[in-house]
Amino acid sequence: MVDFSVLMSVYHKEKPEYLRQSFDSIYQQSVAPTEIILVEDGPLTPSLYEAISREEQRFPQLRRVVLPTNQGLGVALNKGLEACSYDLVARMDTDDISTPDRFQVQLAFMQQHPEVDVLSAWITEFDHEPSNVVGIRNLPEQHHDIFLFGKKRNPINHPVVMFRRQAVIKAGGYQPCYLFEDYYLWVRMLQGGHRFHNLQQSLLLFRRSPEMIRRRGGLTYARNEILFLKKLRETGYISTYRLVRNILQRFFIRLLPNCLRSFIYKHLLRTIP
Repeated sequence: MVDFSVLMSVYHKEKPEYLRQSFDSIYQQSVAPTEIILVEDGPLTPSLYEAISREEQRFPQLRRVVLPTNQGLGVALNKGLEACSYDLVARMDTDDISTPDRFQVQLAFMQQHPEVDVLSAWITEFDHEPSNVVGIRNLPEQHHDIFLFGKKRNPINHPVVMFRRQAVIKAGGYQPCYLFEDYYLWVRMLQGGHRFHNLQQSLLLFRRSPEMIRRRGGLTYARNEILFLKKLRETGYISTYRLVRNILQRFFIRLLPNCLRSFIYKHLLRTIP
């Protein structure tokens, strides 16, 4: 198998026990990564530093990139990309769990399809424990359908993506677009002619918590979402009609109580297992 990097970012609010579970899922892969790049986005808690030190002992190829202040996910991932030694990069969040065959499946596909620059898959969402599955976020498979789907919703599951580093750098990397850095990157790459594919199987367990549902609601989130959608209109990716339609659909959801927004995510925006 080809050499590849795993790119992760951690900040002070994350939990050491989730970090351990995430790293455990990397160690249990059928194909191990050549290196793990972990970006420390600002000062961390003592328990997180202790957890990271334990992971360094378990995996000597773990390399830490330390940012003196918290700068947000986009900046952290760009710094991590600079540190990656290999062109194939697998993203991983520090509170999610990869399936044991994730890297093997994605590497095999990328080797067989050199024209594909961005490869993602479905994710299985769980609440509290991995056995408590609450939904599956499935996405269209082929490039053309991904391009069209992106006009309505994010067409790539970022926590399970594998991409070619040079293609991402060529597209300008993660750029300032608060809360939507990854979505904005995919749109620019789609417009730039880069090829995408979504595997039609789940390769990651995604931790869906009440905090995540709360973060995706409220006036602040709604305003930032509208600014992002206007940016998509300015680039020509979506029409004025699609802009207005997206705003009307999403603004309503963002202002709903958390319990109702959670119901919509579970029953309308996800596949029930």
